[in-house]
Amino acid sequence: MRHSVRYTILFATALCAVCSILVSATAVALRERQQENKLLDQRRNVLRAVGLLAVGERLPREEIERRFSENFEVRAVHLESGRYADEVDPRVYDQRRARSDPQSSRAAPENPAKVRRLPDVALVYLQTRDARVEAIVLPVEGMGLWSTLYGYLALSGDARTIRGIAFYEHGETPGLGGEVDNPRWRARWPGRLAFDESWEPRIAVAKGRVGPPEQDPYRVDGLSGSTLTSNGVTNLVQFWLGDHGFGSYLERYRREGEI
Repeated sequence: MRHSVRYTILFATALCAVCSILVSATAVALRERQQENKLLDQRRNVLRAVGLLAVGERLPREEIERRFSENFEVRAVHLESGRYADEVDPRVYDQRRARSDPQSSRAAPENPAKVRRLPDVALVYLQTRDARVEAIVLPVEGMGLWSTLYGYLALSGDARTIRGIAFYEHGETPGLGGEVDNPRWRARWPGRLAFDESWEPRIAVAKGRVGPPEQDPYRVDGLSGSTLTSNGVTNLVQFWLGDHGFGSYLERYRREGEI
């Protein structure tokens, strides 16, 4: 009977059921750890965007948490009004999950960054010292050539001068569009200006090389051999600096100096 069709089917069914239970149990058991690692990676990249984490510097979890907690205040913001959403706990708020939920997001207008949906509430990271804002870090995302790029754009306390940029997730081609991760390219962003004198988003990734910030404040060197990824970075940065992104918040911040 061990070699009968019935025995084979029952054995395979039982084996599949046991494996399914084990996989599900493992996923549930690791979910909290995965969320912790995700949060840690986000904080690591916020630190990197403002220059509080040096290139190649590897820190234990405790040191990353210490640097982040000593330097940053996380606030939730209503994107449409630009006002703080004090009813939202930023410690547990998942912006990407909210964006996917029709109850907590809305369709984005057609845009070059190909952002499809906007969360009603987004997070901002304020680097503060003595009640003074030294940097504002904004989460940004948008399409490159092959993938959606997720990252952080850091502005100085004047809400205009760029402190840095860091991408933490993308699927661009290594050695081409994947150079958005290259520290040498990211080092060309600090000191550039995100907005012109009329407060219109102007920062753009050029095709080819550009001058230093004091000579060419609104452009950054292009990614060699990857014009479409470079265009994608321009589009996503300008989108999130604009009216449908953090534009209302930044305008309110400049006007009221509110933290």
